[in-house]
Amino acid sequence: MARLDVNRSGEMEVFVRVVDLGGFSAAARHFAMTPSAVSKLVSRLEARLNARLVNRSTRKLQLTPEGCRYYEHGVRVLANLDEAESAAALGDSPSGRVRVSCNIPFGRHILLPVLPDFMALYPNVSLDLSLTDSVVDLLEDRTDVAVRAGPLKSSALMARKLGTVKMHIVAAPGYLDRIGMPRHPDDLQNHNLLGPNYVRATGGWPFVDGGVNLTIKPAGSIQASDGEALRELALAGAGLARLADFQAREDFARGALMPVLEAFTATDSEEVHAVFLGQGGHMPARVRVFLDFLAARCRVG
Repeated sequence: MARLDVNRSGEMEVFVRVVDLGGFSAAARHFAMTPSAVSKLVSRLEARLNARLVNRSTRKLQLTPEGCRYYEHGVRVLANLDEAESAAALGDSPSGRVRVSCNIPFGRHILLPVLPDFMALYPNVSLDLSLTDSVVDLLEDRTDVAVRAGPLKSSALMARKLGTVKMHIVAAPGYLDRIGMPRHPDDLQNHNLLGPNYVRATGGWPFVDGGVNLTIKPAGSIQASDGEALRELALAGAGLARLADFQAREDFARGALMPVLEAFTATDSEEVHAVFLGQGGHMPARVRVFLDFLAARCRVG
């Protein structure tokens, strides 16, 4: 049982501030303490945890692996404490910052257009939004929610399904006029297939030919870091790309892109999930309302 005379949250706050500010002296100025007092507090924390958190043999502040883990968890604990205090002051109104990572196509076409509605509903919640098609480590990057497309890997993360989106192989009419319309997946060997330069769980473009599953790896002359870059390349006539329906829908309507090989891609789809940390059964209100908003306003398929 923890002793009542140990101010664990106070020790944690000082340690986190030492790391954030890069040293004992800077943290001492922040808390109006002496550097010696801050150093002793951290030493007392290490003794209580029976773990070295900081290496003191170098001029630059250097965390041990135990110190890194304590810092990462400490940041989350203090954020939840801030939220609890804000909730007590503001009643049931969610408040605080939600860090969100979202793949670029979903972010640009689905999420960004409706975020003003979320901010109107929850004015005390702020969003820290990162659009990237790279898969982030939620704990390491201190991310609350990540929107991911494709199969989910087995992990300790929780997931909320946002829908299933149809995928299309697309090309600009000008490109098809120059190179020709592919009639069968075998024809793709004569085409420039635009693909990602990051690893994807699907591994290639899936087709079904007479009940037989085929996978063709896009190995064209250009690879790109995100799905929107591939869309722009397809629009420019650089080659064929595989895009989500919500990416290409408006381009189809205005004739800027055309779907190809639809008879062989009828079952090609990807699930979209919002993933988040389980947090031991506790979910901050700010995260819960954002997940609820995603489920209500950002469904696909």
